[in-house]
Amino acid sequence: MQQNIIKIKVGSKNPVKINAATKAMAQLFPDSIIDASGMDAPSGVAAQPMTDKDTRQGAINRVHYCQQQDQQDTQADYYFAMEGGVDCFDFGPATFAYIAIGHKDQLAIGRSAILPLPMQVYRALEAGEELGHVMDRLFNTVNIKQKGGAIGLLTHGHATRESNYTQAIILAMAPLLNPDIYAQTC
Repeated sequence: MQQNIIKIKVGSKNPVKINAATKAMAQLFPDSIIDASGMDAPSGVAAQPMTDKDTRQGAINRVHYCQQQDQQDTQADYYFAMEGGVDCFDFGPATFAYIAIGHKDQLAIGRSAILPLPMQVYRALEAGEELGHVMDRLFNTVNIKQKGGAIGLLTHGHATRESNYTQAIILAMAPLLNPDIYAQTC
């Protein structure tokens, strides 16, 4: 019996994001082979989005870019974009990610769990730094954003950037897995 191949394209070459999309799809489609690739895709927002709105828009922009670029190449079955951002909520600053998934003419959006941030980290972000660089300096790490991320550091490895993205992707896939019951929108 030949296995079905599902081609996915991720709007980043960051291995954390590619692995998260691959793992999520492998969990959702265990009888399929997941053929994943990444591509550089501009977010159209700041390198470190500082609002919920900008973070969401960055993910959408990345997934649309992938879809447009892929018109010239072999098309993927699914397109994924993950955009990490921060915002200051009534309970304090936190980081999170938006997930955008393109499939045929559908767009699914999801958001990850949030991680509260220390105020000193948030202040550095307000001053123009990126979260990965701030965390590298604070914890004496190198390129943590392509590893466990701030999530891994602040949870002592009990969760990672990849695990957070994987869960968020699985949840964001619900409308694509059940299109009949998600046909209506607000």
